[in-house]
Amino acid sequence: MPRVLVVGPSWIGDAVLSHPLLVRLKERDPEGRIDVLAPPWALPVYRRMPEVAEAIANPFGHGDLRLGERRRFAKALPRYDRAVVLPNTIKSALIPWHAGIPVRTGYRGEMRYGLVNDLRALDERALPSIAERYAALAQPAGEALARPVPRPRLAIDEAARRATASKYRLDTSRPVAALAPGAEYGPAKRWPARHFAALACTLIDRGESVWLLGSDKDAPITAQVDAGTGGRCVDLAGRTSLDEAIDLLSLASRVVTNDSGLMHVAAALDRPMAAIFGSSSPAFTPPLSPRAKVVTLKLDCSPCFQRVCPLGHTNCLETLEPALVLEALEGQSPFR
Repeated sequence: MPRVLVVGPSWIGDAVLSHPLLVRLKERDPEGRIDVLAPPWALPVYRRMPEVAEAIANPFGHGDLRLGERRRFAKALPRYDRAVVLPNTIKSALIPWHAGIPVRTGYRGEMRYGLVNDLRALDERALPSIAERYAALAQPAGEALARPVPRPRLAIDEAARRATASKYRLDTSRPVAALAPGAEYGPAKRWPARHFAALACTLIDRGESVWLLGSDKDAPITAQVDAGTGGRCVDLAGRTSLDEAIDLLSLASRVVTNDSGLMHVAAALDRPMAAIFGSSSPAFTPPLSPRAKVVTLKLDCSPCFQRVCPLGHTNCLETLEPALVLEALEGQSPFR
């Protein structure tokens, strides 16, 4: 049975966007085994992908070299016939090389000639999105990407989501709007908390429950949103695991997010959603779902791909009114 090790990316959203690669690998070799090596925080995403036999925790963090430990870790891995290395760093290629995996596929990045021996040149114009770039690595070098690329999908565990809703004593008898106002990359990707609060008030007044989701880093933002509604939201930021957040997003009637990991999770769960883009580009990291509506002002200064607005005003998000997001939701959800 051929075995493939995929070295996954560090970001949750990129992990979701790597699913088309896994689908294509499985299509090419249905009897093969695919394992994924990824940071611990990304493992819940990969465990929701049926193509993945085992999701293995990568114990080495960003900037964490530890060459001897990497070598020992690699030598303890099972035998693999091929590795697909998604990050473009030297460090990400060390483990497959130390493990003696004969074919090691990836794009040119940091000086890693030899570490990656099936080295691909990336044509950014031919492959504009991350999902396409990942999926192309499943094909032989030089072969045009077969389109359409499969959409990312995450499996829903019915028993788990019932248990999660019960754990947090959540009311699922009414339509649920899940709002994720965080974005770890920086403030130039975050729609203002006051806009999220205004939208939440409208939805609550219409009879919907509003759940606020995010990591512990997002808790200050969700607290601002909740305060702006007079405490009428259910603020779950920092309280749930990623597995639980996936369960709760799967229960939502509609979702509103910034360009973030939870945006891609919600899209992969096929939730009706509005995805707000400021400094980033929906051409590069779009939510890959026909039920997702991108909301962006398309200003001349965006996308700038900066963490903080270089012009100091963040007009791409500050002037994006809640009415525009509500309009996008109205077209994506049966609850009006």
